[in-house]
Amino acid sequence: MTMIVGYASDERGKAALHLAGMLARSAADDLIVCTVVPAPWVPGMARVDAEYQDFLAQSADQALERARNFLPDDVPATYVRHSARSAPAGLLELAEQNHARLIVLGSSSAGAFGHIALGSVTDRLLHSSHVSLALATRGFRCPADRKVSRVTAAFGGTETAEDLVLAAASVSAEVNASLRIATFAVWARPAYTTRLGTDSEDLVMQEWRSELDKTVTATLSQVQDLPEHPRSVETVIGSGTTWSEAIDEIGWEAGDVLVIGSSELGPVARVFLGSRATKILRHSPVPVLVIPHRRAEELAERAEHGTED
Repeated sequence: MTMIVGYASDERGKAALHLAGMLARSAADDLIVCTVVPAPWVPGMARVDAEYQDFLAQSADQALERARNFLPDDVPATYVRHSARSAPAGLLELAEQNHARLIVLGSSSAGAFGHIALGSVTDRLLHSSHVSLALATRGFRCPADRKVSRVTAAFGGTETAEDLVLAAASVSAEVNASLRIATFAVWARPAYTTRLGTDSEDLVMQEWRSELDKTVTATLSQVQDLPEHPRSVETVIGSGTTWSEAIDEIGWEAGDVLVIGSSELGPVARVFLGSRATKILRHSPVPVLVIPHRRAEELAERAEHGTED
């Protein structure tokens, strides 16, 4: 299979290439490293239009030449300059033309180091892509031999969350990684001096955890019944007074990838993040794989029947 890498000639591009190298090495996929240049305007009277297009083409080719230095030799890649009306449109066009299953992108340089920050391209694709997206944290780097070692599925307890977990299990099995099913609870407890009468809130939290355990256990049994298993499976709950605390509580390691799904309220065939998924995305300390509804359903079905992608 093929992955598309959206390459920009700055720190975003280097992070995207490092992530793409790790993913492609793990899944034995080919890469298409792409730089999108604006499509030419309707030819005008002035020669400056053609000269400007030549300048853009030369700049893109130079950027792609630099990109070759950031990918290890063991990762097959093709380098492409593509003309389109916009970068998001160009990446989606290339993905469709090459039947790619993933678009890999870097984070905006305006965000916090070590976390995911959305720029104009990533934000647009998160609202329009029918292809799964892999987003690198800002400044992401990994050794040349690094592979995905663990896939963490963010479990929300909804009906579509089961498909997402099965899809994550499929990815885990494919790359010979372990699977972790994680649920996050953000709960701001009252200060000690104002906790009088809050026993009912503790009971609500306990009841929530109990119901969640039942749902996760049922989903876990589905994973264990799959023809192809992840290397190992575990479940965790991260809780805290903020999203950052809740996500950090479960612990993260090199080689981790977090998987989240698109909102049930968004278009079925495209990525559209709800508020919860967006918060998890922005606070994740590891790269995030975002899977649209329909793609999650396809991966879950293939995992259950043991068919290849």
